[in-house]
Amino acid sequence: MQQAVAVGTAADTRQIAVLSRSGKGTPVVWLGGFKSEMRSMKAEALDAWAERTGRSFLRFDYSGHGASGGEFAEATISQWLEDTLAVLGRFLSARPLFVGSSMGGWIALLAARELLRTRPELAPVGMVLIAPAVDFTERLMWDRFPEEIRQALEVKGSYFLPSAYSPDPYPITKRLIEDGRNHLLFGSPIRAGCPVHILQGMEDPDVPWSHALKLVEHLPGDSVSLTLINDGDHRLSRPEDLERLIRAIEAMS
Repeated sequence: MQQAVAVGTAADTRQIAVLSRSGKGTPVVWLGGFKSEMRSMKAEALDAWAERTGRSFLRFDYSGHGASGGEFAEATISQWLEDTLAVLGRFLSARPLFVGSSMGGWIALLAARELLRTRPELAPVGMVLIAPAVDFTERLMWDRFPEEIRQALEVKGSYFLPSAYSPDPYPITKRLIEDGRNHLLFGSPIRAGCPVHILQGMEDPDVPWSHALKLVEHLPGDSVSLTLINDGDHRLSRPEDLERLIRAIEAMS
């Protein structure tokens, strides 16, 4: 049954939609990608796995995504991290395993850092990251944008970016880019505080596999494994990709 958590204060309050499946073992938490929803193909496949195996599984929609409140064009990395920490604090009673896809990989690392500092009893025991888009607002957007897009963001405050995954373009805002700079991880060692397994497609046009290698280099203090899939795309949602994902989760939990 879908539930909701109120996050934020005053005019910034929004209702975050949550699906929680009770079960045994380490709770598995799905952290979705940019403009993705908790009912995406990978999340649904993991929920079916959790039902078959009796595992605990938690997923939710960030602000401005899916069934949650808030406007996507007004949201930021700070808000999506706040959503994540609020849901974890409300629904978890044991240390989880994070499964972060694309932007969710960045959110997973940011949430782990905050939990290690403030609530170590809820810090993850492991992470499986799918094409982790760490620092994507800066490294995979701003650094790649041609001058006309940068000018549109500076002057108009937003730009509608065509997407290969939706008929509607994604609104990218100056606020999103600037807020992202408050959460950049590359440039200094990253502490996950747990083992990390990265799954990365080598045919990914959105998060190049060199980006995954860079993340590995930034995790010197943790056990890290990287699986490169020669013909894998960004989504990694084929049956063989989903099987590989489930094996990685089972091996870590």
